[in-house]
Amino acid sequence: MNHRRRWGARRAGRDLAADGGIVGESRSAEVAAPAVPVHRNAFILIGFGGAVLAAFGLAAISSIFAPVFFALVLTICVHPLRDALERRGVPRGLATGSVILAVLVLLLAFGYAVLVAFGQFGALIPQFEPQIEEWIGDVASWLGSIGITADQIAALGSDFDPSVLVGFVGGLVGGLTGWITLLVIILTMLLLMAMDAAFLPTLLRQLRPQRPLVATALSGYASGVRRYMVVTTLLGLVQGVLNWLALVLLGVPGAFIWGLLSFLCSFIPNIGYFIAIVPPIIFGGLVGGWPTVIAVIVIYGIVNAGVQSVVQPRVVGNAVALSQSITFFSVLFWAVVIGPVGAILAIPLTLLVRVILVDTNPSMTWIRPLLGDLDTAKQSMSAADAEVKAARAARRSERSRPHSG
Repeated sequence: MNHRRRWGARRAGRDLAADGGIVGESRSAEVAAPAVPVHRNAFILIGFGGAVLAAFGLAAISSIFAPVFFALVLTICVHPLRDALERRGVPRGLATGSVILAVLVLLLAFGYAVLVAFGQFGALIPQFEPQIEEWIGDVASWLGSIGITADQIAALGSDFDPSVLVGFVGGLVGGLTGWITLLVIILTMLLLMAMDAAFLPTLLRQLRPQRPLVATALSGYASGVRRYMVVTTLLGLVQGVLNWLALVLLGVPGAFIWGLLSFLCSFIPNIGYFIAIVPPIIFGGLVGGWPTVIAVIVIYGIVNAGVQSVVQPRVVGNAVALSQSITFFSVLFWAVVIGPVGAILAIPLTLLVRVILVDTNPSMTWIRPLLGDLDTAKQSMSAADAEVKAARAARRSERSRPHSG
């Protein structure tokens, strides 16, 4: 009996060993199996599909998304004012109310300026209707003389009716329901976001130990948007006032309107200058001819070059870190998706997309230089230029040495 038990135990051990060998072989085969390659092109196509779907979704809710995001940008911009009041001992609720009141006053002042500008524009067009028609006819004749078009241009000039612009402006001012709805959405979201923002510093401190990259990206986004919007607002105000005073001295009709337009277009990178300069050129040409047109072009060029090309990049610094190509494309893209407000808020919207896709993803930080974060590239280029200059100087000094016989 004992012999049989020992034989059964040995047989069970051999079976177990065999089974273990089979399992071990299968595991080693699994480990040794080659990894399935990742199809990155498929993931890229999926990403593009998701982007298209998101763009169409935002376009469908643009009437809601635009004022809500505008309220978010305002909340980010005025948040330091709340912090300053709370540091001076002002109660949290009173600090929130003070911030909301300050933003409300600014919005009402800007809205009043826009209404005044619309009213002046509506009264300005009928005064210059004959001159505008004559000018359009002259332009059509000149284009026809150089062979660009034929009868269609002349028909366009003869059929142009400036009174249509008056009706367009009247429709904008008369649609009070839409403006009131937009204002209610902005003020409501501003009130709610301002109250929620009181908890934001604490929430970020709690988030940082678990998600340090997300907390850093959100803080960087807020500071970058705040610096860009505040600096652009102040410099745009200076730009608008300078253009307004220059147009008044030149005698261009509607100087206040074009100064306000210059202020608004300062938020539109790259193409805002060209939008703002067209109306004063036309009305300056109607009253003063080519000398006034040239003066307007020169003054706008100097003011724009001084403010947007020299002062603004130095003050904003690396807060935006977007290339010129991406900036220009973002203006066009967001204007198509959510309307004219998208062109004004193109930079904050693009920065938000970068935060979601790049800044909070450790595996995507390599793409930041391609998007416009060029500090390291500029340093490398400066070092390379210095080496090239040093090599040229060495060759020149070598050539200038007297050759020994």
